[in-house]
Amino acid sequence: MLGTIINSAAILVGSIIGLLWHRKFPQKLTQTAFHGIGVFTIFLGINLAFKTSNFIVMIFSIVIGSILGELINLEGSLNKFSDKLKKRLGSKNDRFSEGLLTAFLLFCMGSMTILGAIEEGLGNAPNLLLAKSILDGFSSIALAATLGIGVMFSIIPLLLYQGGLTLLTALVGDYFNQIIVDELSAVGGLMLLALGLRILEIKKIRVLNMLPSLVVVVVLGVIFLI
Repeated sequence: MLGTIINSAAILVGSIIGLLWHRKFPQKLTQTAFHGIGVFTIFLGINLAFKTSNFIVMIFSIVIGSILGELINLEGSLNKFSDKLKKRLGSKNDRFSEGLLTAFLLFCMGSMTILGAIEEGLGNAPNLLLAKSILDGFSSIALAATLGIGVMFSIIPLLLYQGGLTLLTALVGDYFNQIIVDELSAVGGLMLLALGLRILEIKKIRVLNMLPSLVVVVVLGVIFLI
């Protein structure tokens, strides 16, 4: 868990710096930066999606996972949590929930998250997560400057997801071979693509409800690809 803790600390520091810069950003620049994040997110999502070696597994994973997420209503639960947190903090940021969700997905859906968590879970030094921490620290500066304080609190779901993946790997690490990692990254790429469309206000997709797809793709991958 050391790598995830350091990763969270880097995001925390980066977010604080971004919030200090946010006060100096005019609205027009903030909006342009926000659009830039959206375009980059779409590019990153497409790039990751092409890691799949089996489109059937990817399709079934995203469809079944999205249905499960809708039934559980993960996004609704996160929004309620964000609203409570926002009230407790006395924040007036209209993009609090959006900042938390966007930052969490950007920080957690990439290959470095999955490979880094697996690396540490298998008992190795968390080198990938340390490198990821540097990248996420700088990214959080831009995100917090654009989306506000919600970015800082993305470390809560990040700790649960990335830390949970590390602990899971420690238990069942033999199943996390390169094929499964690639399929996880590909499904995460589809989620990032959906997030980019949401950021650009093209389509408001309930991205967080797709999160169970990451569990489904591991199950289908173990059954059909290994």
